[in-house]
This record gives sequence, C-alpha cells and structure tokens, in this order.
Amino acid sequence: MRKLKIIQILPSLNTGGVERGVLDFNKYLVEKGHSSYVISDGGRQVKNLLEDGGEHIHLQVSKKSLFTLLRARELANVINKISPDIIHIRSRVPAWVLQLSKLFIKNPRPIIFSTFHGLYSTPFYSRIMASFDKVIAISKTVEDYVNENYQRHLKSPPKLIYRGSDKEYFSNNFSPSESWRETFFNSFPNLKDKTLLTFPGRLSSWKGQESFLKMMSDLPVGYAGLIVGPHENAKPKFKRKLDLLISNYNLQERLFFYNAVDDIREIYSISEIVFNLSVKPEPFGRTLLEAAMMGKKICGWDRGGAGEVLELFYPIGRVSFKNFNELASRVKEIAKLNETPSNIHLTSELMHEKTISFYLDALDNKA
Repeated sequence: MRKLKIIQILPSLNTGGVERGVLDFNKYLVEKGHSSYVISDGGRQVKNLLEDGGEHIHLQVSKKSLFTLLRARELANVINKISPDIIHIRSRVPAWVLQLSKLFIKNPRPIIFSTFHGLYSTPFYSRIMASFDKVIAISKTVEDYVNENYQRHLKSPPKLIYRGSDKEYFSNNFSPSESWRETFFNSFPNLKDKTLLTFPGRLSSWKGQESFLKMMSDLPVGYAGLIVGPHENAKPKFKRKLDLLISNYNLQERLFFYNAVDDIREIYSISEIVFNLSVKPEPFGRTLLEAAMMGKKICGWDRGGAGEVLELFYPIGRVSFKNFNELASRVKEIAKLNETPSNIHLTSELMHEKTISFYLDALDNKA
C-alpha cells in the first residue's frame, strides 16, 4: 500500500469524541507505516499522540476571533514544510483558517477532507465544512443532513463512513478489578444489588439528563441511576435544576453523579442498561456503541444517530421520542431479558480502513 503523509487539524487534544477519534486514527496510521501529523492548540492528550508515534504541531487556529484568521499564512508554512498528501479538517474555525491558507499553499496542493462530526447549523459559518474536496459523514443521519442543507456547497456527495469504536478496548471480556469494585461501591453503597441504569454524557440541557431523571421516577426502587460525566464543571444553574428534580422525584437515595476519568469501561461493565435520551437528534450514538461492544443492553429515543445504533444492534431498545410510559415499560422489559447486543461491526479498524481507502481513491482520481 502507498505510504501517505496525513495532517489532521482540530482545536485541541483534550477530552471528547473528536479528540479520541483523532488519537485512534493517528495510532492506526503509524502502525500502517504512514506519516501522521496533528495540528492543534495542544492539550493533555498530546503525550499520548507522541507516544503512539505521531507528530504534533502546536498552532492556535480555533478561537472564534477574526485574529485567528491571521494564522492562515503560518498554517500554510507548516503545510508547505510537511508537504502532505492529505489534510483532514475536523472543526469549523480551523476550517476557515485552512480555507484562507490555501492562498499560500504551494502546488501541488494536498487533497482536503472534512468530517461532519455534528449536525451543524446551516448559516454562513458552518457551510465551510461542506466546501472542501471530499466530505465524510459519520452516520446516515449526518449524511442526510449534509445533503439536505449543504447541497450547493458540496463538490461531490458526502461519503458515509460510520464512526467506530475500539473493540479491543471496549471488549465484552473486560472485567473490573476487585480493588476498583471495592472502591466504587464503598463510595456508592446504595448502588449495591440494584439494577444499575447508566447515563453517560456531559451535563447539558439538551443531552437528556432531565429525561433520565423523569424515567427513574417512573421505575421501582430496585432500579438505581448513575449520571456519568464531569458534573463538577457543569453550569451551576443547570446542576441546581437537576438537584431540584432529584429532590422533587425523591431520588436522593438511588440517583448519583459520577465523573468517569479513565474508568468508563468499568462503569459500562457494572451497568444493566446504558442510555442516550438526547433532546436533540445526535449525529451518532458513541456511548451506546461502546456499551454494546461490551455486551451491555442499550436504550434510547429512536431518532438521530443514537437511533441508528439501536436499530443496528439492539432494536428492542428503541423508544418513541418523549414517550415516558413506553420508556419505563421498555426498561423493565429489557432488564428481564437475557438478550444483549451482538455482532457489533462498527469498529475503529473498519472506520480507519474505509477512510484510507477513500484517501487513496481520491488521490488516484486527482485531476
């Protein structure tokens, strides 16, 4: 296989799904003998990128300011020095800087790919993601959204490459250590011997924590809930709203917050059902896919990317949007079943293979 030079550009390398994807792809590229470069404003994950054999170029191209556009020539200089085959852009502000930098990039120019990681709004600011040589959509939901809203900006139809998760990391053979179990259940003794329902995701009014609390209030006391995410950093007003709901629903003894740092696998493994109840349609159901890979039951609203994951791997977990009677009934039904998701084929490996194939096809057909 042809060995490529590839630059990925994103705002930073801290936590998040996009960041995780960039790191995983960097590791895959290096293992396959390609040259992998990442341009970002840095972050705590840079060390992991370097340990996996990638190269990092520190450049601030993500602040929402007109001054950020002045970085275009600097970005072009980095690109000209590396002389990549492919540039892969993953965020809107860096995309505008990259667009301006094209004025200074030497020929032959690399092919520029963009990935729609979200259901971006449709004004002038967001259309840049549809304006590059090739566009990747991470789900059918995103593909349909791009075609519907950005058709006139596309140079070619978007390519559907489903997002994938690491089947080795999120393995159904994984089991938490006894020391982790002891520490966790000492911290949350009320979760012992309960049917644990888990809601992963940052605290936000559109993510669906309020729906999760409503669901919990409709379930018997044998069910306990865990909202997993960095709750200490949540907006105080929204956190107070959740705390008030917990009090009003009388859930203080069976609903808890937990900030998983490096132990999300452990949390999935002790969970009976993992949920996505987003108020807005999500581009993809990453947490549902991860949990399904670990053989855990999954449940959520039948819409958006999360609905796609449910349809593919655990159709019984689909519930009509905002139908709380159906939701509570379905949870009790699923909890009694032995059936769990199986044959999860949306792996990181498959996603990476399809992405490289898309790169090579574009290079082979380059005018």
